[in-house]
Amino acid sequence: MALTNNQNVLNWVEEMKSLTKPDNVVWIDGSEGQIAELQKQAIDLDIIKPLNQEKLPGCYIHRTALNDVARVEHRTFICSKKEEDAGPTNNWCAPDEMYGKLKALFDGVMKGRVMYVIPFCMGPIGSKLSKVGVEITDSIYVVLNMVIMARCGQAAADFLGDSNDFVRGLHSTGQLDDEKRYICHFPEDNAIWSINSGYGGNVLLGKKCFALRIASNQGKNEGWMAEHMLILGIEDPKGEVTYIAAAFPSACGKTNLAMLIPPEGYQKKGYKVWCVGDDIAWLRQGDDGRLWAINPETGFFGVAPGTNMKSNPNALKATQKNTIFANVVHKLNDNTVWWEGLDKEPVTNALNWKGEPWTSESKEPGAHPNGRFTSHVSNCPCISKEYDNPTGVPISALVFGGRRAKTAPLVYQAFNWEHGVFVGSIMGSETTSAAIGLAAGVRRDPMAMLPFCGYHMGDYFAHWLETGKKLGDKAPKIFNVNWFRTDDNGKFIWPGYGDNMRVLDWMVQRCKGNADAVETPIGYEPKPEDINIEGLENDGITASVVENLLSVDKDLWKEEVAGTKEFYAKFGDKMPAELKAQLAALEERLG
Repeated sequence: MALTNNQNVLNWVEEMKSLTKPDNVVWIDGSEGQIAELQKQAIDLDIIKPLNQEKLPGCYIHRTALNDVARVEHRTFICSKKEEDAGPTNNWCAPDEMYGKLKALFDGVMKGRVMYVIPFCMGPIGSKLSKVGVEITDSIYVVLNMVIMARCGQAAADFLGDSNDFVRGLHSTGQLDDEKRYICHFPEDNAIWSINSGYGGNVLLGKKCFALRIASNQGKNEGWMAEHMLILGIEDPKGEVTYIAAAFPSACGKTNLAMLIPPEGYQKKGYKVWCVGDDIAWLRQGDDGRLWAINPETGFFGVAPGTNMKSNPNALKATQKNTIFANVVHKLNDNTVWWEGLDKEPVTNALNWKGEPWTSESKEPGAHPNGRFTSHVSNCPCISKEYDNPTGVPISALVFGGRRAKTAPLVYQAFNWEHGVFVGSIMGSETTSAAIGLAAGVRRDPMAMLPFCGYHMGDYFAHWLETGKKLGDKAPKIFNVNWFRTDDNGKFIWPGYGDNMRVLDWMVQRCKGNADAVETPIGYEPKPEDINIEGLENDGITASVVENLLSVDKDLWKEEVAGTKEFYAKFGDKMPAELKAQLAALEERLG
């Protein structure tokens, strides 16, 4: 039975039903009873397997198809009416042409299957910052993940009311044919169509598809921002909390920072860190003129390999109940899960992510490098009590970062908002072709949004600049960090993880006007003595090491300028003049 009388929703669902021809239609109301019944069906269909309910209550394991284990950027399209609106960093196809292709693939695709209709809300129900979507899918796996990742069911349908302002998401696993796999966004229609994939990043349409690609476009048109950013709160001993939003490309420690545990010295003084969100921030100017943020999601869709009690204890604890694991090792001895980097215990009797017999002695890794866990945020020991606050949290600082061996210092602050947008626009990480399948060099990823910006990146930069003008002197301060400086042997110098708190502490003091800085050609830097290194003696961190971590090599930065000129050229006439002027000013300061 439909959960709504909204004729816009009902007409669209009917249209999609006529196209896909399912045997049955089920509306997802979000109730515990319905979810339990779907879990039972998914077990009977061998889509999920229940794990050891004493050790991992409410947890399941799932395997995707071998050809369907990650987001597929080359099969992801922005189908705006004008090609130039998609920009040079997105794949584009004319909407009519793409709808023609997709309708042929979706025609009758759900025969013999159930069509699930999931109303969902991104952001707290009732918040001015929130948006509603409806996802149609033929996958129980999608339903079971969506109810963790978003506010699904009757409450979302009620919040939408009679409005036509909802994102229309259509998904089918199809035949999982990777040659006919499409993840398509139609910004003018607020629509997402995804077919021939069952992997979360391509099929949980509330996540990257809606919350970033479609929402970034909505934000441009409506005067707000959808960003690939974590949100965290740093509570000082007096109980005052300062909120930070931060953007990092993949493999740069984003989830670790979102769930950071302060070093012992800070904990003893009474410092705490609260996670508001680990992946996506929606930001809007509040009535007080400041920038406010919500986490539109309710779950973590995290990478399992490498997650352990040292790298991210809070994330690991979040997976201990009511979690769906995908593409990890299934330990048969005790019916639990394992992945590379979890612990050093030998695994003797297990199935790898492909479902084949596996032990620690096997030559191939047991878990897929992109093996995942889906957990509700309420499982996280450090979840902020503000995460569900409809007004969001006020942001004092925005942080960018990448993985640079020598160029970027440990931390620096932008001179002002415009310079901060420039800093975000040039961010990137060094790659090695062996590790990531890309040519070695710097992979630019402005604001960590390159794969997720739903429109022309030149217009995106302009939108950032415009936002700064609106915020004026209430704009957050902007910083850049680099936890990944290496010594001459390629070893990381900074200890990272919880010790990153020491750098955040300096940023917070800068936001409060309590810390000094030194002006350098690239921005303001802390004095070495202003980074608290108490307790780091065993890691070999001394004042002179910090001085080295903050050093600015002008020759390397001149190379950075040359690389940035080449990158900016991609955006042609749409590249804002202000950012070109910032680049010229940097070049001049470097002499």
